[in-house]
Amino acid sequence: MTEKEVYERLNRVFREVFDDNRIRVTAKTTADDIEDWDSLEHITLIGAIEAEFGMKFRMSEVSTMKNVGELASIVAARKRTRRSPPEHWRPGHNAECGELHPK
Repeated sequence: MTEKEVYERLNRVFREVFDDNRIRVTAKTTADDIEDWDSLEHITLIGAIEAEFGMKFRMSEVSTMKNVGELASIVAARKRTRRSPPEHWRPGHNAECGELHPK
C-alpha cells in the first residue's frame, strides 16, 4: 500500500468520523487542527481507522502518536509486513492449526 493510498483512506475516515467533507489530513495534522477532535472522538477515530485498515493499534502506539504522519507510518508499516491469517486459522486452535499465539 502506497503512502498516497494510506492518506486517501485516512481522509475518508476523518471526513466520516468528523462529518466534514472539507477535512484534508497531512502528515503534520494534529488534534489541534480539527475542531471536534477531542478525547472521545479520538477513541471513535482510532476504532474507525482500525476497521478501515483491518488492524489493531497497540495502546503504546495510540498514546504516543503526535500527528497523523506517525499514525500513517504505523498503518503503512503494518500493511507492508502483515499478511492475512491462513484460511484455516481460528483462535483457540493449537500451533499445528495456525494459532498465532500458542499457549
